[in-house]
Order: sequence, then C-alpha cells, then structure tokens
Amino acid sequence: MAIGYSTQLPVFRPSQWHLAHATFYGDETASATMGGACGYGNLFQNGYGTDTAALSTTLFNNGYACGTCYQIKCVQSPWCYKDVPFTTVTATNLCPPNWSEDSNNGGWCNPPRVHFDMSKPAFMKIAQWKAGIVPVMYRRVPCIRSGGLRFTFQGNGYWLLVYVMNVGGGGDISGMWVKGSKTGWISMSHNWGASYQAFASLGGQSLSFKITSYTTKQTIFAWNVAPANWNVGLTYKTNVNFR
Repeated sequence: MAIGYSTQLPVFRPSQWHLAHATFYGDETASATMGGACGYGNLFQNGYGTDTAALSTTLFNNGYACGTCYQIKCVQSPWCYKDVPFTTVTATNLCPPNWSEDSNNGGWCNPPRVHFDMSKPAFMKIAQWKAGIVPVMYRRVPCIRSGGLRFTFQGNGYWLLVYVMNVGGGGDISGMWVKGSKTGWISMSHNWGASYQAFASLGGQSLSFKITSYTTKQTIFAWNVAPANWNVGLTYKTNVNFR
C-alpha cells in the first residue's frame, strides 16, 4: 500500500445549476458503456458501476473532464420522475458530434451544445426511457470515492502509460509526474482521457507519482505506488486522494 500526502487547498465545492439536455445509450445492462473514451475499462470492476455518462465535446474538454461528477435532474418534461430530486453520475466517455444531424434533432452532442448521454440505468433514475431526450439541470459536485487513487499500468519497458482512476474531489487531473527509485521527477504527458505517459526506462524501480487536480490545482504525492517488480496490466492502489 502506497503512502502519500497532499498540499492543503480548499475542498472542491458544487457549482451552480445549469440547463442542458440528456439522452441515454445502451440497454439496462450498461454493457455499451464499458471501455469508453476515458479508458476506465470495465466500469464495474473499477468502481464506477452504471452511474455514468458520456459528455458532449463542449464538456469533455479533450479528456480533461474524465472522472468529473455531476448531479442531474430532469425538468420541464412530462417524462420526468417528480419524486426524484437528482441522480449523480461520473463522466467516463465522450459523446461525439453527429454533423449529419441537426443539433436540435439528433445531433445532440454537436458543439456548442452541453449534453449528457447517460447510461440507460442512470437515465431511468430521473425519467422514463421512452422520452428519449429530456431537459435537465446539472451541476458539478465533488466526487465521493472509497479509498485512494488507483493506477493501471500499460506500455512497455521504454514507455509507461498510466490510467488514473477512483479520483475524488474534482475528479479530474491536469498534470502528472512519475519518479523511479533511481530517478528524479519525470513529467508525464497527457495521452487521452484519464491516461498519462512517460517515455522512460523505469523497469526494476519502485514508482511514485505526483498528481495535480485540473479544477482545484491541489497536488498529491503518492509514494511507492508500485514495487520494483511492477508490471503492465496490473492496477496499484494508494491511500491518498483529493477531497
């Protein structure tokens, strides 16, 4: 288990409510939501479940919005469930533009529209699925996560690709660094979604990470995340997280 500490900055607070629209994709099993653009893979195994949504390009922010959390409530539609104040989802995917359709008739995720394409189970918490699309109010909220950050390794001996999951607080990441037991801090570049990469030979070294939140600018240090015999395809857990 890795140890860590963070610089003390204000806790992430909910934003104001804004108007948008929501649709859904896939079926009740949410199998279509697996392996989305954020790179979280199996959302059940990695703790996200079915309370997820794909964001339109305007919200997705080239992947920097991966892991952010939103409260969504259905409004101004006869299909809304009146007794449900809201549901909370995590951004795990991109809803790409569909330029062959009008933005108000099928091209729901075309810029500059703000749109949530929710998993069907999440959508069915706020509205009847027969509606297809409903107006919603949404706001960013802190991500409540159990446990610490999780790092899933991919790549090879000369290229380390790390997917960062279970991010609390703002839920997002703006920068990341890796440190081997025989190196200084190496800056990692943003690959896509929630993944960061370093072109370095780090085999045979225990690895530590420094992570900065995109929204709050808070920086966390996670020491000795992976042992010297770390390997790709494995996930390493820490006890440190954003608030």
